[in-house]
Amino acid sequence: MTRRRFAFCGAELAAVYVAADQNRELHLAELTGNRGVLYGLPAILAVAGHSPAADAFRSGRPLWLTPKELATFIEDDPHHFPTRIRDGDPHSPARISLGALPLGHGDRELGCLIVAGDVGDGFSADDRSLLELYADQVAAGLESVAARSAGREAPQAHLRQSLVPHQGGAFILELRTGRLGAHAHVLELLGLPPEQFDGQVETLLACAVPDDMPALMAIVEPERLAPGGQQLAFRVRRPNGELRWLGLRCRVEVDSGGTPRRVLGVVADATYLRPSADEVSLVQRLSATLAGAVTVREVSRLVLTALREPLGASRVAVGELEPERLRVTALEPPEPDAWPEVWRSEWRSEWPDVSLSELPTLQGALRGGHMSLWPPGAAIETGLLGIGPGGLAVLPLPADGGTVGVCLVGWDADHRFGPEERSLLTVTAGLAGQALVRAHALDAGHELATMLQRSLLPRKLPELPGGVAVARYLPATAGLEVGGDWYDVIPLSDVHVAFVIGDVQGHSAGAATIMGQMRTAVRAYAVEGHPPDVVVARANRLLVGMETDLFATCGYVDLDMEEGIARVVRAGHLPPILRHPDGVTEEMTVEGGPPLGVLADAEFPMTEVGLLPGTLLVLLTDGLVESAGLPLEEGMQRVRDVLAAADPVDAGGVADELVVAVSRRDDDVALLLLRYDGTGDRPLRSHWTVWRLPKAVMHARRFAARTLRSWGVVEELDEALLVVSELVTNAIVHTQGEVGMDLTLSTDRLRIAVNDASPRTPVKPVSVDWESTGGRGLLIVEATTVAWGSVPLSGGKQVWAEIPRRRASD
Repeated sequence: MTRRRFAFCGAELAAVYVAADQNRELHLAELTGNRGVLYGLPAILAVAGHSPAADAFRSGRPLWLTPKELATFIEDDPHHFPTRIRDGDPHSPARISLGALPLGHGDRELGCLIVAGDVGDGFSADDRSLLELYADQVAAGLESVAARSAGREAPQAHLRQSLVPHQGGAFILELRTGRLGAHAHVLELLGLPPEQFDGQVETLLACAVPDDMPALMAIVEPERLAPGGQQLAFRVRRPNGELRWLGLRCRVEVDSGGTPRRVLGVVADATYLRPSADEVSLVQRLSATLAGAVTVREVSRLVLTALREPLGASRVAVGELEPERLRVTALEPPEPDAWPEVWRSEWRSEWPDVSLSELPTLQGALRGGHMSLWPPGAAIETGLLGIGPGGLAVLPLPADGGTVGVCLVGWDADHRFGPEERSLLTVTAGLAGQALVRAHALDAGHELATMLQRSLLPRKLPELPGGVAVARYLPATAGLEVGGDWYDVIPLSDVHVAFVIGDVQGHSAGAATIMGQMRTAVRAYAVEGHPPDVVVARANRLLVGMETDLFATCGYVDLDMEEGIARVVRAGHLPPILRHPDGVTEEMTVEGGPPLGVLADAEFPMTEVGLLPGTLLVLLTDGLVESAGLPLEEGMQRVRDVLAAADPVDAGGVADELVVAVSRRDDDVALLLLRYDGTGDRPLRSHWTVWRLPKAVMHARRFAARTLRSWGVVEELDEALLVVSELVTNAIVHTQGEVGMDLTLSTDRLRIAVNDASPRTPVKPVSVDWESTGGRGLLIVEATTVAWGSVPLSGGKQVWAEIPRRRASD
């Protein structure tokens, strides 16, 4: 314990007590300054005893004693505290004030700092705040010593450096005027001669290394300040060329209205943060490689490489901030099962796209803008705890005065964060944030197209009766432009579902735009009730009429989820692949038409295929099965091999297996996979062509009566025949051309549908008087059935009505 000169905010003596013997004792590790202020400080204090240091350590709160309170304390317990002032000391006992400041908090209680000085009225409020910040600096140094020592239970046995930052000083920044009052030691640390200091904060900021400037600006600019303590490690280049690490800790004072008024801070030497040669080399390599990165994806992957292996992390994710969402740009490991459920549920493309509302802790860290470290088993939401159950680091990526992204680093095993590691994380975050901004400037057009493409793809697929659909989309990794791959799942009426996949020619924002238009057009035509060949033909004529030279391929499957009948149309696209329940795979034989946008009058033949429950139906684009190094035939066979060996119960797992083997991609990849389960009992169906004869309605009634009796329909027969009469009569009287009637009997309902060639939707009359000879048909249908309606169909329409089946108990 050497005697050194010490003076800070009225304190002339400082003593560091460190916790020992499993926090049962406090051992005096360092005493510095004017020992004449206090004489006879005990070498060992019992934590359970009555002393300022023990009281502050137990409570975790600072203890401040005026001269009068200190005298009372000494009188009450002279055995655990100095009983006298050194003989002949010029200081009067009536003027000595004392502070006991706990070091560390939570699960890292390190010890206590004692400060004392000749302050007759006690330490002022400003001095107390600054000394508390000073104690945080001491705690950081003590923690560094403990982390570097082999025996963490007794860090005082391994001390190689002073625990009290002698080269340190305080400052007070007036936010309204920008004037800064700084202690001479602050200027000395920065290498700034006192005569050159003009009292402006900008003068001090200019001393910092440029890479650390954004983080400093975030602390000293009023609009970015948050009440409470903040800390930062930064570097300065002194006039002699020396690079020095400094530690800054500050607090923000607010006025009665909550507006930041002043910043009180402490700057001290932070030599313990000086990185090792390996760390310097790592940061230099990262800085050099990030300087050459031209895309957000490349920056993200470089950050993953820089952090995961050197830190021994279990998981690392880098993401960009979008309104209310975190868009992940790269993560390791890439398997969805390695990440929490909230991430897996949003895994609709190569990486998940997570809602920030489900991660409130992350939202809070991003608002604060500073690194957050969470120890093992922290009380945070499972979406974050699952990333690092043994420890989690949340690194906001700063740039241009804001936060452009975030990096999450997690460990499965218990992990404690040392100062060197914190330094590495801080520097990496700053470098990554700046690199992301540069990458955005270089590929702004690519990012715009990517956002456009992502916004045009379905965010979630609908739940289906009798099946499970999953999708995967992976953008190309070669080149900056995006393609026009798309997919869609469209629920239609009468338990039909349309599955669509397509690919617009080229890679550009124009391709993404055409993709969005085609997806919207196909969905609109499908919802109108047109059969698959008509949907594709109309989409083709639409693309031909657009002012573009691009064409598109498309695969369209209309599947009856009850009967398992699939009607397939192919426009220049790869055929679907089937995996039958017995594991046999095949490429579906589908007669195809030309790509969309080539010939206005092109025909698109329709193929009908039956699916058994347990069948997997796969629609894909050529990016999955073809590249410069992979012939199409081999790619299609690889998909069939994966399907044959896969477990169809886990549809999402099958989709992951299909795309995981695709590494460098010359083209986008879109995959739509359906596991068809069926809906249980298949409905009974029958069709009748209504000939335009004088007794057409009677023949339709007789056919319906025979069919329904053969199906065992008895109680609902009269209502059904009445509906048949009204719907067929309306079609015969009010339309021209062919008329057809379909009867469908399922477990709980009977559906009667009449098709005609007129696109005109029937209109229910507002009122019908007693003398009218017509107009009552739809009113009768409405009164007799539980539901009825009309949908467009192949240039005409279908009018349908449903009658619920009565149970025996009814």
